[in-house]
Order: sequence, then C-alpha cells, then structure tokens
Amino acid sequence: MNQLRTQVAIIGAGPSGLLLGQLLQKEGINHVILENRSQEYVLGRIRAGMLEQPTVETLREAGAGERLESEGLKQTGYNLLWGKGRTRIDFDLAGKTATVYGQTEVTRDLIDAREKSGGITHYEVKNVALHDFDSENPRVTYEKDGEKYEVSCDFIAGCDGYHGVSRKSVAADRIDTYEFAFPFGWLGILADVPPVSDEVVWLNHPEGFVMCSLRSKTRSRYYIQVPIDEDINEWNAERFWDEFKRRLPDDLANKLVTGPALEMSIAPLRSFVAEPMRFGQMFLVGDAAHIVPPTGAKGLNMAIADAKQLFEGLKQFYGNGERKLLDSYSDQALDRIWKAVRFSWWMTNLMHKFSDDLFARKLQIAELEYVAESKAAQTTIAENFCGLD
Repeated sequence: MNQLRTQVAIIGAGPSGLLLGQLLQKEGINHVILENRSQEYVLGRIRAGMLEQPTVETLREAGAGERLESEGLKQTGYNLLWGKGRTRIDFDLAGKTATVYGQTEVTRDLIDAREKSGGITHYEVKNVALHDFDSENPRVTYEKDGEKYEVSCDFIAGCDGYHGVSRKSVAADRIDTYEFAFPFGWLGILADVPPVSDEVVWLNHPEGFVMCSLRSKTRSRYYIQVPIDEDINEWNAERFWDEFKRRLPDDLANKLVTGPALEMSIAPLRSFVAEPMRFGQMFLVGDAAHIVPPTGAKGLNMAIADAKQLFEGLKQFYGNGERKLLDSYSDQALDRIWKAVRFSWWMTNLMHKFSDDLFARKLQIAELEYVAESKAAQTTIAENFCGLD
C-alpha cells in the first residue's frame, strides 16, 4: 500500500471541498482532496444559482471571484406574488445584496483556481474509508487506478454530501439526525431563453408554487410545484411551458419566451440536520451535515459558510496551535444552520400548496398581505435571504 502524509484530508470535490482546499492552499496548509466522481461529472451537476453577500466575499478571498465579478448578476431585491397581490423585498433594508451565479460556475472557478495554484485533487477514487478519526492520528484509505493508498493526516474534512462516506463512518449512537420530507417537489427546466424578470419571482399560486429565476440575461431557470410522486418521464418541454405559462400572471406570461430544455428534473424538498458536526479530528461540512429546501436559496451558501468557518479554525491551529475555533466549530455552525433551516421552512410553508384546505390558504394570503404592509417583515426576509452575519 502506498503511504502518503498531509495535514488535512478533504473528502469530496464539490464547492465546499474545493473552497476549503483553495483557502488552505493560499495559507500554505498541506492538504489533498479525494473525489469519487470524475471532474466532468462534478462540473455537470446543475444546482443553485443565488449567492449571499458573505459567499461572494469568501469566493473573492479564495481567489475565485474574478469571473463572478464580471458575469454575476447583482440582485437588489426579489418579488413575492399571490392572487392579485405582490410586493418587492428590497435588500437595501438589510444593507446587502445577493448575486445570481450558478453553482456550476462556482465549481468551475474553484477548479480553475486550484489548477493554477497547484492544489492536488484526485478524481475517480474508489473505496474511500475513514479510520481512527477519534485519535490524534486519523487515516484515509482509498484506491486509484488499481493502486491502494493510505493518507495519514491531522484532520479530515467530510465535504462529500448527504450520500458520502464521512457521516456514514460515524457510529449511529453518536449522531442525532432531524429530518422532514415535504409532500411535493420542484419540476424545473433550464433553457437558453431570456428571463421574464431581471429579479427572482416567487409566486404562491392556488395550484402550487411557481418560481421564475435566471442564470444570466439569456438563460432562465423556472420551477413549478408538483406532487412528490410525479414521474419526470411524463413531462417534456412543451408540457412544462404550457403549465408554467398558465400559472403566471398576465404581465409575466406575456414576456415568456420558450425554447428547448437544456435540463429538466424533479427535486424533492426536505430538511435534514445532523448533530454534532465534529467527531474527534473529523468535521462534517455542507450537505454531509444538512440539507434545506431550495425555497430560501440556502444550500450552497450554508456549505460555503461551513468551509470558511472550518478554514478559520485550521488556520488558527496551524498558526499558533490553538484549538478554540476548531472546538467551537460544531456549536457555532449549527446555530447558524438552524436559523437558515427555519427561514427555508417558513418560506416553503408560506409559498406552497400543502392541501386543499381553504383555511390554510386564507392564512397564507393573510401573511403575505402582512408582509406587503410591514417594513419589519420585509426587513426580516431581506436579512435572511442575503445571509445573516
């Protein structure tokens, strides 16, 4: 078996793993990233496209913000629609902005920055296993191109997502999980058509949630709420456009441009949190520890915040030997995460159809009318959407 040594072993080359690696690279902290998929697969995943201001600042710090600065679409607000009502959430109420920039582009920028800086990423590794992470001498074993490897390290960062090996390596009696599955999903289409609005629109429609989003001035991402057991094979672009347009108000429907689908999929909506997020010298990061509905645009931003927080702890440890930030990682991260879970839960409940209960529908409309009339309520939404400090 080939024996290797590094300071930090990062499991997973998604945005959180790549970001953590790039921050460590700039700080001169030795590390390696292990990813079981190919680089092409990682770049092909279609995910979120709304970045909070702290996320943008962290990407700049990592040296992966140049294209984001030139191509990202800065958002100063977004719109809530229902029946005949509508209100705009002005991000100036929170003193912040958000930026439209797809997760695929974030990943591409981080990969490019890593290649330029000489960081080591091993793709298509197999049989990754974590060992002795409760000791001072954790190890990671894996196979690559028919060869077996063992990496000795000081710390392990589990950035390998919900289905990854990191969380699964923890004994069940040491970890608590909290989960709720919503009874619907989002049917989404990605198409090279101009968006109906230059700001994101969320619509509470009697037949289910509608979202008008954008990736650029010429590429749109649209969603409609569908039952959780909906079969994607029953849908094509033509059927989607017909249903999407039918749910839009006339002013947006008249602006709708349709076209071939670059991608169509159904995303289930659920909330998931694992506690704690540290086990000895192993730390869970991003989707390995938490998942939220996309309603609040939190998933990618939460993962980036985790990676940034863990980096600050590792930087402190390798700078002066202190463990204060590492020791507080789990508690501080979970405090931030549960606030994001709460916001996503609230907005999901506010904007989606859960049943045919007319009383529940009336309550949703009353709350939306309250938001439209209350600067305090709008400020709360703006603060949460753009990212809490």
